Amino acid sequence: MNTHSNAMPESSDPQEIAPAVMAATRPLYWSVRRELAEYRFIYLAPLSAAAAALFGFLISMMGPAHWMNSLSTLHSMDHRETAVPYDITAAVMMGTMILITVFYCADTLYGERRDRSILFWKSLPVSDFTTVLAKASIPFLVLPLVTFAITVAMQFIMLLLNSAALLARGMSVATLWTHLSVIQMWLLLLYHLFTAHTLWPAPVYCWLVLVSGWARRATLLWAILPIVVIGGVEKLIFRTTHFVALVGSRFIGDTPSVAMTTPDAFPTDPMIHISPGTFLSTPGLWIGLLLAAAFLALAVRLRRYQGPI
Repeated sequence: MNTHSNAMPESSDPQEIAPAVMAATRPLYWSVRRELAEYRFIYLAPLSAAAAALFGFLISMMGPAHWMNSLSTLHSMDHRETAVPYDITAAVMMGTMILITVFYCADTLYGERRDRSILFWKSLPVSDFTTVLAKASIPFLVLPLVTFAITVAMQFIMLLLNSAALLARGMSVATLWTHLSVIQMWLLLLYHLFTAHTLWPAPVYCWLVLVSGWARRATLLWAILPIVVIGGVEKLIFRTTHFVALVGSRFIGDTPSVAMTTPDAFPTDPMIHISPGTFLSTPGLWIGLLLAAAFLALAVRLRRYQGPI
């Protein structure tokens, strides 16, 4: 006689009884990794720019009129004279970061519709909100950190090369390191990257993301066209250029985040005075962040209903 048992079958594997629960941040983490895998220029372009800057620095060290020839009078040089090569390389990296951000934001939603990969990515259990948030993390977190890390490594190599050149001439390197104040210079660089080139131009970058989710071709052209039209109408009617100047100041990072001692001081000059309180209390910052959030919310809705081109 066979008897029916109501006992639960035993299993040696607990995962067969209770399915694993995916962490809330797991889809975001893998979405960010997907962006880094698809857009390798995010880190390859800064590395290439740093390599080119280092090569130019090495070439200049061999020249007869090189800055190193003035290091014999290092005690009489101020910080700004000593830091000129470092300021130039930092400016190159900042400009590279701006260009990468513009091209990435203009292609991020458009590219997956163009190559029809959006059909595959939408089949995965990842929401449109998570996807757009991962894409926004590239210009707002990943790129500033990548640029900062590469710039610090490049300038450290430059400092070692300068030190080696001084030692070869029988000079002390202590004055060079004192004049440069590298730790303070790097902290100012990090501050400037996140304020002037990340938070301040946030509405411009998010506008590009929004247009990339809507345009069927020529994303940059469609992104610039409304600015040109509004600026042209303002110029014809009011004889002013306030709108174009506002967008331009956002794009280049003209922010009240620092108070410069002289008009031509570089943002990483240790002699400047940063004012984070002034920056955070600026109404324009929060208005821009609200606009950026609105653009990203619209981008989420666009991606939800948009298909391949």
